[in-house]
Amino acid sequence: MDWQPIETAPPNLDLELGVQDRDDIEPLIFACRRTNGEWFNSKTRELVLVRPTHWRFWRKPFERE
Repeated sequence: MDWQPIETAPPNLDLELGVQDRDDIEPLIFACRRTNGEWFNSKTRELVLVRPTHWRFWRKPFERE
């Protein structure tokens, strides 16, 4: 899925967030979730300290068994 504007991000879902950096969007390396208007790391529940500009659905990375 292509990047979507952060204003359209659905709440309470694991999402991949991105930050606009000149001509590209740099993704965060962890899933995030918006709760009560604030973004948190989905796993650690730590507050995200950057201001994201874009989102897309989180795609679980490949894991070896």
